[in-house]
Amino acid sequence: LDLDNVKQELEEFIPHVRSISDSSIRKLAGRDLTRFREFKNQGVAVKFGRFTQKENNQIRKNVREFLSITGIDSAEKLLFTSRYPEDKGTISRLKAEHRFCEKISEGIPRPWRLIYYRARKMFDPNNYKGRYSEEEIEKLKKYHALHGNDWKKISEMMSRSNLSVAMKYSEIKSAVNFGPWSKEETQKLMRAMEVVIRRRVEMEDVNSLPSSEKSNRDPLIDCDKLCRKLPWTEIEAKVGTRYWRQCKQKWTTIIMNKMTKGQKLQRGPKQLQARIDLIKRLYEMKVEDANEVNWEELSDTVGPVPGAYIRARFYKLKVSSVPFWQKKSFSEIVDYLYEKKLPELEEQL
Repeated sequence: LDLDNVKQELEEFIPHVRSISDSSIRKLAGRDLTRFREFKNQGVAVKFGRFTQKENNQIRKNVREFLSITGIDSAEKLLFTSRYPEDKGTISRLKAEHRFCEKISEGIPRPWRLIYYRARKMFDPNNYKGRYSEEEIEKLKKYHALHGNDWKKISEMMSRSNLSVAMKYSEIKSAVNFGPWSKEETQKLMRAMEVVIRRRVEMEDVNSLPSSEKSNRDPLIDCDKLCRKLPWTEIEAKVGTRYWRQCKQKWTTIIMNKMTKGQKLQRGPKQLQARIDLIKRLYEMKVEDANEVNWEELSDTVGPVPGAYIRARFYKLKVSSVPFWQKKSFSEIVDYLYEKKLPELEEQL
């Protein structure tokens, strides 16, 4: 394998490939390069970021077909083979014989490793187990003291997913405050937000400006840059006394107060009407995935608020109204709200 040539070819699909270790590049060459060439010939770009509902459905289809071909009786056995030591040899042999890597990634223009991790998240029965009990929190602290950030080992010991134990530990690792924010905490959050947002704006805009305008410039910041895809773990570290989800909620509140000039949003009948309008607008869009929705365009259903707030309102609506929403696609959730919840809200109104 000529690593230099492989890196050069992979760079077209993965711009940061030269920062990847040689062993990982060898794996990419074996699992992905042929697929990437095929997608290129079809005019399809290799993707990163959040998976769409269409891609999630393709993963489900690929897993279902692989189970049918091999006779392996569950997705958990296929994707978490180490949990079944008595069947490990047979499952590993079947995966090799039937080209598991190729089958699981069929039709999805992404690196195999990302598809595999996404499948593990989707099919892990330990992924949706509700709140942690006090006993579980104490166990998590003890296991972390013993094993550090070995989330795979800790997740197996706690029967929780890797992501779940890692995120929960981020909440409890330091002296996290609850309740009202102090003035000092709010100032720390504001300073952290200024740093990350200015950095983002300057990175996005500086190349498009004449050199004479690049210095001493106060960048224009739109609502999208204030709210979307922010590095919350970095912001959490800068604040120090709040975990990332609290920072995100507090920031959304601050932005809303600025945009609404401190006025309360709709209550009573107006709030009911806002929910009705939101459900109708989403239903009329006929989109398959939440990532395809421009949430900023829906702000007029509530008032002058950021799209992140509209998305949060939708989240609360589905959690409170749609049974087993975790197992439904975005379009199924919207259909349920339109068919079941909307008549109820209209009657209340």
